[in-house]
Amino acid sequence: MGFLIACPNCGFRNAYEFKFGGEVKNEPGHGAGLRKWRHYFYFNKNVAGVQEEWWYHYPCQTWVIVTRDTATNEVVGSPRLM
Repeated sequence: MGFLIACPNCGFRNAYEFKFGGEVKNEPGHGAGLRKWRHYFYFNKNVAGVQEEWWYHYPCQTWVIVTRDTATNEVVGSPRLM
C-alpha cells in the first residue's frame, strides 16, 4: 500500500521512492554496555499508532524524520531534515 511523504527538498513523493530506516530512538551514551547497544539495535516498540520514523529519500539522498500512523499509513505532521 503506497502513501505520500513530503520530502523537504522535492515535495510530496510516493513512499516507494523512500527506504524505511526504523523508529527514531535515543542512542545509548558513551560508555554504554553491550546490553544497551543490543537493545538499541534489535528491540523496537512496534506501536500500532503514531510514531516517529527515519526515511531515506533516494533521489535527493536525504534522511528525514516522518511522523506516521502505522495503523493507517497516514503521515501526520511535516517531515524534518536530518
